[in-house]
Amino acid sequence: MAWLTLACLLCCALPALAEAPPRADTHISALTFGILPIGGPSESLEAWRPMLDDLSRTLQLPIRSLSVSTYEGLAQAMTEERVDFAFVSGRLALDAVTRDHMQVIAQLTRTNGSRGYYSVLLVARDSPLRTIDDLFRQPGKLRYARGEVLSVSGYLVPETQLFANRRLDSDTFFANVTVDNHQNNALAVANDEVDVATNNTADMERFAKRFPDQYARLRVLWTSSLIPHAVVVIRTDLPSELRRRVAAALTAYGKGKNAAAELAKLQLIHDISGFAPAGNETLVPFADIEFNLDRRRAYSAQWVSDAAMQARLHKIDAEHEALVRQLMAPPSP
Repeated sequence: MAWLTLACLLCCALPALAEAPPRADTHISALTFGILPIGGPSESLEAWRPMLDDLSRTLQLPIRSLSVSTYEGLAQAMTEERVDFAFVSGRLALDAVTRDHMQVIAQLTRTNGSRGYYSVLLVARDSPLRTIDDLFRQPGKLRYARGEVLSVSGYLVPETQLFANRRLDSDTFFANVTVDNHQNNALAVANDEVDVATNNTADMERFAKRFPDQYARLRVLWTSSLIPHAVVVIRTDLPSELRRRVAAALTAYGKGKNAAAELAKLQLIHDISGFAPAGNETLVPFADIEFNLDRRRAYSAQWVSDAAMQARLHKIDAEHEALVRQLMAPPSP
């Protein structure tokens, strides 16, 4: 895809994808699962609990769960080693793998067989904005609701494909910008609290079922390129045998003799049909998103000289190439 080619993960040098040293105490009495926020924290906990209970019985280990209200909250929990494995977006997974000694073990699959989902911009059904060009003709006039900076569909993809492409920053283009989760942003458009909001096709399916009246007031103004599905990451300092058992239990769920009952529990989460085996290489498209965004921002920045800009671009390119090599490297046993 044209926009998939990125990640200067910060201006500093990227850490290596190092395997964490095994824990001194290899006796694991319980696991903690971190949950990417979908709606509110309590709603997410309720949706995941039936599947986690089954997984606990399979692994013969208690599984606690940690659900937070923000992407930043989950990122902090992983950095502080308060979760052992977690369901995360591709962008969160990049940080988990490069900074927090975690590795990808599975990627979600959906009932409709899709390979991913799409970021969208929402407007009210009767909005005068009919095309994306209509939006860009009104700098400083519209109210905007977006996701957190770690949200792939709520921030990174629209910022890369729409705003950075035009040498713009959404935070300065609009008259007013609010940051919230996908559900609340869609409600804000439906209730005429904002003019435009980011969202994604998977969350909009869920929104349509929960808020049919509000959903009927919405219209999609723009749709992105395909975004790969979210993944499950696990700490690399867990015993390798336990990591293999967790990956095997996850990828077998919904496919065995209890498939019908298990699939019903997966449906509670987010129209998930199961999990496919995956590794760190799954994150290359998300690294590409970051890379493209950083390059486009570099081109639109003010520089003291062309040489300074070229040096910055060279640094971005080198860091992206190093990251991709690290993501594609064979995993440690």
